[in-house]
Amino acid sequence: MKRYLDDFVLNDLATKAVVLTGPRQVGKTTLSRQLMQSFPSAQYLNWDVLADRVVLQRQSWNPRAKLLVMDEIHKMPNWKAWLKGVIDGRLAGQSLLVTGSARMETFRQAGDSLAGRYFSFKLHPISVLEWCVQQGVDPAVALDHLLERGGFPEPCLAADAIQAERWRAQYFTDLIREDVLEFSRLHEITTMRLFVELLRERVGSPLSLASIARDLAVAPATLKRYLDILQALFIVFTVHPWHRNVARAILQAPKVYFFDTGLVRGDQGIRLENAVAGMLLKQADFLRDSAGREVSLHYIRTKDDAEVDFAFSEAGELTQLIECKLSDNKPHRALARFAAQFPDAQAVQLVYNLRQEEFRNGIMITNAANWLSQLSA
Repeated sequence: MKRYLDDFVLNDLATKAVVLTGPRQVGKTTLSRQLMQSFPSAQYLNWDVLADRVVLQRQSWNPRAKLLVMDEIHKMPNWKAWLKGVIDGRLAGQSLLVTGSARMETFRQAGDSLAGRYFSFKLHPISVLEWCVQQGVDPAVALDHLLERGGFPEPCLAADAIQAERWRAQYFTDLIREDVLEFSRLHEITTMRLFVELLRERVGSPLSLASIARDLAVAPATLKRYLDILQALFIVFTVHPWHRNVARAILQAPKVYFFDTGLVRGDQGIRLENAVAGMLLKQADFLRDSAGREVSLHYIRTKDDAEVDFAFSEAGELTQLIECKLSDNKPHRALARFAAQFPDAQAVQLVYNLRQEEFRNGIMITNAANWLSQLSA
């Protein structure tokens, strides 16, 4: 299955190393193997495979390989310094693609020693746009499918919903049992799993770690560390409130969403909001990674509890205000309020069940599936 990043990664491989991150089983290995077909010779090395690990440690890969793909090397001790040497010492005309999930994201904060040596991309789950392109279906059909299956390739492409749920149950177990152990201690696994279970029921609401900490009888600082781990593992992501002062925005309560919409526990409205959040984050990351644009995803909430689900900002200015609704085609009061307050920002009300598009009170009320299908990724 061709993914939305294939051509962008292939283009950048001609000039620099490329680092591809994203959740486990989101399709990084498949994308890498598809790109290998574009080179006359290529070699794939996975740190988790013993024979490949020996080759990596000895740096004895094929010098004639036009593309080297290195997977999961973040598990190697001192991997960043090692990778710097590999990038600097690779042969002329040899492309390098590095992939990984947990911890690999720290590559972006690895320091000046790696500056200018690589381009980076985050691979996200399948979106409405991707499913429409791949399957040739209507956006509404694509959105329904993704709400039921989530956007990870295996459950999305599964023969039926039962196979998708079997995959998800095993995926969730493996994430907690195996990947979390990279970051924490064995006795913390039970508490971590309970924390994730509680987050599955709190999607879309401002997150109070103090409240959950009381329920789990642990310190809020412990849950903050757990949340950081879950984000590093690409299990969840947070959306912070928008504020011109970035520091003040970070101090306010974030909302938490799952990369896999199938993990959400809630009604159709909550699942829709999570799916939209994932596709908007995918859009923001794509614009940053492919075009260098300073795009960020937020939500808006005031002291009097007026709230808009999502907001895009670019270079510190609001560009879009986005509200999700299942069937309400009346202009959302808070959205109308902020549309008037920020007239340069496009105000959009996405409605899952919509008979007729309208433009009222400065708000574009539009079909959710159609609008999502017009995103860039």
